[in-house]
Amino acid sequence: MKTTSLKFSAAATLPAGFRAAGIVAGLKKSGKPDMAMFYSDQPATLAGTFTTNQVRAATVRLDAARVAKVGVARGIVVNSGQANACTGKQGLRDAEAMAAHAARQFRIPAKHFLVCSTGRIGVPLRMDLIVPGIEKLAQSLAPTGGEAAAAGIMTTDTRPKRFTVPFKVNGRACRLTGIAKGAGMIQPCMATMLAFLLTDAHVDRRALQRALKAAVDRSFNRISVDGDQSTNDTVLLLANGCAGNALLKPGHPDWPAFVAALEGVTFRLAMAMVRDGEGAQKFVTVTVQGARSAADAEAAVRSVANSFLVKTSWVGTYPNWGRLMDALGYSAAKVDESKVEIRYNRLLAVRNGLKAGASIEQLSRVVAQKEFAITIDLHLGRHAATVYSCDCTEEYVRINK
Repeated sequence: MKTTSLKFSAAATLPAGFRAAGIVAGLKKSGKPDMAMFYSDQPATLAGTFTTNQVRAATVRLDAARVAKVGVARGIVVNSGQANACTGKQGLRDAEAMAAHAARQFRIPAKHFLVCSTGRIGVPLRMDLIVPGIEKLAQSLAPTGGEAAAAGIMTTDTRPKRFTVPFKVNGRACRLTGIAKGAGMIQPCMATMLAFLLTDAHVDRRALQRALKAAVDRSFNRISVDGDQSTNDTVLLLANGCAGNALLKPGHPDWPAFVAALEGVTFRLAMAMVRDGEGAQKFVTVTVQGARSAADAEAAVRSVANSFLVKTSWVGTYPNWGRLMDALGYSAAKVDESKVEIRYNRLLAVRNGLKAGASIEQLSRVVAQKEFAITIDLHLGRHAATVYSCDCTEEYVRINK
């Protein structure tokens, strides 16, 4: 990912032509912000990716259809606290009503508004609170409202997740901003997350969708907090063209700059989710290399990164590499125990499936760190895969019990 020339900031500085807002509508007992809105002053090209869970929230079904059939959007309204999943036909009617009521505030077609929900599954939406919340959001929209919107979409997140990067197209200044939420039920594809990406660049619709899918595959689809998957996962990308550049698509000399900006923002948002995983204290990069096939590399790395026995062992300081061997062995990957090599950072812990190299004391010092890497070589081929994960502490249980 070539992003060295780009300057990313941990801020929600909205691109030209976008406004946002976040408010307290009363959906959460905590009294914290629980609704947000993003709005483009002119029609924006639309792209999106969604959960692959067979149980899909009403909002996912609505938005996926609009991405595929409409391809243009003006706004997104979001509520947190209630997922609007497993709510039947009424849930779909409520999602459509949210989009229609938001669109009425701007006298635009309902199909140009998207809806996202996050929170508890199986709970009907409090439309008596959401409808006036939408009106308040529309009145509160501002070019400086990105930070408020980032707060309005959070659930168990402990901090907002947002990044902005400027780049140039045809010599014109452009900007891309990403705002996301996600801390639990994090496992591709995708994570339990909502992510909203906004840019003032003018981008070809098909190219935008392909670029988003590629960026998601390299970021949100490479993380795991608890090996679980949500009903509501949604990533939406709006490009309104307010920067006034010539149409961006592959072959344009500045296409690589846009792709680098998009991949840089999505990757940073994904890493922020892992670091803010529910109860997480440690950030762990797990890589499996030397696999017989790409599928084997994926199966092996996810088996290790998602194992609760492995993740709970990271809470302490004892390396417990036997749990890694166990997770490799029950994965769908071809594994020859006698060829497996495991390293903690650069320290060799296992060679040919047996204890080797570094002492327990040396390995324990690695595992005690807030961030470390585990590299596993199967020595069976040339394929590799990486997943960014975290430990699982008692706090995770407290949050989810």
